[in-house]
Amino acid sequence: MWDVKVFSEDGTCKVVEILADMTARDLCQLLVYKSHCVDDNSWTLVEHHLHLGLERCLEDHELVVQVESTMGGESKFLFRKNYAKYEFFKNPVNFFPEQMVAWCQQSNGSIPQTQLLQNFLNSSSCPEIQGFLHVKELGRKSWKKLYVYLRRSGLYCSTKGTSKEPRHLQLLADLEDSNVFSLITGKKQYNAPTDYGFCIKPNKVRNETKDLRLLCAEDEQSRTCWMTAFRLLKYGMLLYQNYRIPQQRKAVLSHFSTPVRSVSENSLVAMDFSGQTGRVIENPAEAQSAALEEGHAWRKRSTRMNVLGSQSPLHPSTLSTVIHRTQNWFHGRISREESHRIIKQQGLVDGLFLLRDSQSNPKAFVLTLCHHQKIKNFQILPCEDEGQMFFSLDDGNTKFTDLIQLVEFYQLNKGVLPCKLKHHCIRVAL
Repeated sequence: MWDVKVFSEDGTCKVVEILADMTARDLCQLLVYKSHCVDDNSWTLVEHHLHLGLERCLEDHELVVQVESTMGGESKFLFRKNYAKYEFFKNPVNFFPEQMVAWCQQSNGSIPQTQLLQNFLNSSSCPEIQGFLHVKELGRKSWKKLYVYLRRSGLYCSTKGTSKEPRHLQLLADLEDSNVFSLITGKKQYNAPTDYGFCIKPNKVRNETKDLRLLCAEDEQSRTCWMTAFRLLKYGMLLYQNYRIPQQRKAVLSHFSTPVRSVSENSLVAMDFSGQTGRVIENPAEAQSAALEEGHAWRKRSTRMNVLGSQSPLHPSTLSTVIHRTQNWFHGRISREESHRIIKQQGLVDGLFLLRDSQSNPKAFVLTLCHHQKIKNFQILPCEDEGQMFFSLDDGNTKFTDLIQLVEFYQLNKGVLPCKLKHHCIRVAL
């Protein structure tokens, strides 16, 4: 048995006794159970190297004890959400820009988007990722912009423009005994030219920076492409099996137990309870009408509560301005930069969101939302109607008595937002 210390985002930690053959997925499920979280298969174990400014999510099949043996004394495991872990299996086109993918044998050949993942998973095929990257020279502070190729055999740069001729290709890093990490503090720690840094770290390297292969992309999408391709080329079908296991397990468990309530948008449906039994509303126009009706009903109930509860110690109108603080999606007084950092950490997938206090307006709130790998902010302003306070993010066209009602509405309807609210950023105490 081994003792492994795992930290949460808020700095709390738990020491867990594990067997030598326990995988990252097994440990995450154990921590989910001990912390009473919802097990939606998006929890992950993060290998975090603060002194090197690096971190990565362990693959579900990796052995925790084996990974810990490659970590230095100042490194640690974090328990965190990562909704983007297998997103490339659902939307491969968003992850692999056409100009970055090619065949090794044909300099001008391209892979049809429909066959993209099959080519990565098929070990006999030869897809490659290509493009310009900023590469830090080993043992030096300087960075060079080079044309780089990622293949099954390794990461190469061209010594002559974009030439693929073997005599012009120089090996930068091997995939076999290395892992790909995100750079956390690239600009500050390594003088990186952009914010989209990543690193190929050999497993034998613990605390030294001189053997790290540091790289920088020009934008988030290309960095994600390089890092996803690295994982696919290294692990192939193992990743697909990891992705499929929860779905297969869920199908088996549903015969024996009540399934855990999913927090995905698929579980949020409009219902009509006017009859003796509930009915799912299929028609979108009818669903919107029902949502607005429910909103009016909430307002009437709230008005009645204001009249009846004016003598109570916590006035209902006061309750509506603080009740959101009980919700996991509300992160309080954090900065815009911090909210963006949390979203990036938990995966740039459509519909990932959190709510926070506005820094510019003490009475307002901000919805921070991810869409198409970009993070957007929407201000939620208080507005008064017939002497009652409401919240709105579309200049009062759609009003809500509290932020919980607002979030539930936009989980069902995208309204003025670019997409529905799908996953919320959460931090748990271990």
